[in-house]
Amino acid sequence: MKRYFTVLILSLLALFSLAAFAAKVGESAPDFTATDSNGKVQKLSDYKGKFVVLEWTNQGCPYTRKHYESGNMQKLQKQWTQKGVVWLTVVSSAPGAQGYVTAAQENDYLKKMNAAPTAALLDPKGELGHLYGAKTTPHMFIIDPSGNLIYNGAIDDHPTTDAADIASSTNYVSQALEQASAGKPIANAATRPYGCSVKYGD
Repeated sequence: MKRYFTVLILSLLALFSLAAFAAKVGESAPDFTATDSNGKVQKLSDYKGKFVVLEWTNQGCPYTRKHYESGNMQKLQKQWTQKGVVWLTVVSSAPGAQGYVTAAQENDYLKKMNAAPTAALLDPKGELGHLYGAKTTPHMFIIDPSGNLIYNGAIDDHPTTDAADIASSTNYVSQALEQASAGKPIANAATRPYGCSVKYGD
């Protein structure tokens, strides 16, 4: 019984620690190092001076499929990377869980979907996901050129799996990037993310 309570207390402390250090809008975005699907090490600090979008993804999630099968996510990736924004997709699904992919599988998927992120980060241990407090796929974060987190939340205001809703949606990512690029305050800096839960292994 004593051992049970010790494990329980340690687990609670770990959860509180994650909550305390999870990325918060208006504060410095946590730096990270992760390996992408091409085997290249990506560091957030390498992109200081640029806007960075983090997109949590899961190929098997119907909410993710909504935005990829419609071409919406790829359109956003191309639109913003052409303007100098760094777009990093992140796969935090654990081995054996929905959405887990090898580097080769992720590259095949990106090619098949004609996706255009700057890089796809593989996070099978969930370290990056927990660092940012990523909850869903998709879950979107935006970091400004000074390294501050300026957006955390949903991709848009229609939390459905119906691609027909995209046309009438307010895209929070584009809205935030447009406003921040123009030096304006962001109207919706924090929204409730929607989608499938991130399939962490713990």
